[in-house]
Amino acid sequence: MPDHPAALPRAVLYDWDNTLVDNWGTVRAALNHTLVAFGQEPWSEAEARERIKQSLRDSFPRLFGERWTDARDVFYGYFAAHHLDHLRPLPGAEALLRGLADRGVYQAVVSNKNGGFLRAEAEALGWTRYFGRLVGAQDAVQDKPHCAPVHMALEPAGIAPGAEVWFVGDADIDMECAHGAGLVPVLIGAAQGEGFGRFPPAHRYDTCGALDALVQRIGDTISAEMYRSRVESR
Repeated sequence: MPDHPAALPRAVLYDWDNTLVDNWGTVRAALNHTLVAFGQEPWSEAEARERIKQSLRDSFPRLFGERWTDARDVFYGYFAAHHLDHLRPLPGAEALLRGLADRGVYQAVVSNKNGGFLRAEAEALGWTRYFGRLVGAQDAVQDKPHCAPVHMALEPAGIAPGAEVWFVGDADIDMECAHGAGLVPVLIGAAQGEGFGRFPPAHRYDTCGALDALVQRIGDTISAEMYRSRVESR
């Protein structure tokens, strides 16, 4: 197990689905609805978790060929009607966001979910205030794992990609994005995917709550050191 970080970053970028929120059932239902509508077999739970990672504009041309834009419209129609119905924050997610915000750490999202849906979900949860920018699929010139959305997400803070930026996500595509952009890859959850051998996390936590506990410990240590420094300087 890699060592835990010793200091807080300047910025944290997050994946969205299965990292901060649970909307998995709606995503899978929308895709299976679309697959069946176009004469294909629906995906099992295991198959869907392995294959649903890339953005729609990257994955649908391979799935549906020349009819991919028609399939896109079917998918978005179903998802738009249902994506707020079962949206739930994952345990510890809001505490993590609040704890880092209280310590002045810039936060943003880089997701392969459609940007309009992403921002609607953040608004529904009351989380927009935590993020400097919410970057979804098709917002940047290319989607994750390309580094273009990383630069877009960091732009409002004037922070360059580097070792003082964490990328927190649940999938190998998130770790790939972090490695490609020169960020610190931080894994949340069960490490589902085949790409972790090539793009390993630097740090790994079971839940957002576990990462939040680390943030609190680092913050408390910094506060204690600052207090001790002030006392010794008197």
